[in-house]
Amino acid sequence: MKRLFDIVVTFLFLPFIFVMCFIITFLVKIKLGSPILFAQQRPGLNGSIFNMIKFRTMKSGISKSSEHDAARLTKIGKVLRKTSVDELPVLFNVIKGDMSLVGPRPLLLKYGPRFSPKQDRRHHVLPGITGLAQINGRNTISWEDKFDYDIQYVKNHSFWIDLKILIQTMFLVIKFQGTSQPGEDIMSEFMDTEKNDI
Repeated sequence: MKRLFDIVVTFLFLPFIFVMCFIITFLVKIKLGSPILFAQQRPGLNGSIFNMIKFRTMKSGISKSSEHDAARLTKIGKVLRKTSVDELPVLFNVIKGDMSLVGPRPLLLKYGPRFSPKQDRRHHVLPGITGLAQINGRNTISWEDKFDYDIQYVKNHSFWIDLKILIQTMFLVIKFQGTSQPGEDIMSEFMDTEKNDI
């Protein structure tokens, strides 16, 4: 049911997605050059690794820290992130089955060893483009709160909860809410917390 819902909703929006992707591809090419897309390995269901695809928003270079990433973020990149359109290519991850429309956001691979057993339960379902954490503050809330929302979703997810989250997400995206913490363009790095929490 969840997989069917993901496919139907994604294909309904494909015409809009293609038009937006064409426009954004042109803008990124003009402002940042090639490559247009950015692929990064992320952990999926049960920790299986997949390549998450997004539009490039930063200058080329190897990520060293959140502060370094903030310096690499471009003006056009800030706009793409604020409007969330940099994530449109992620819908192709949904079509492939790497992700769902709704679920815990897939995090960086380097965070894996820092998860407590409780936090690692977020990988018991497919990762999503949006989730409970995203409609309850997104990047403005603490890492601890994000994990709490993720685990709450894992325990209670259903078709109706997914539908509610998607509707709320659309309103938040329109309002440009929660994309970053006040005064910051990049979310702070997650460090190991609650390591003994089970």
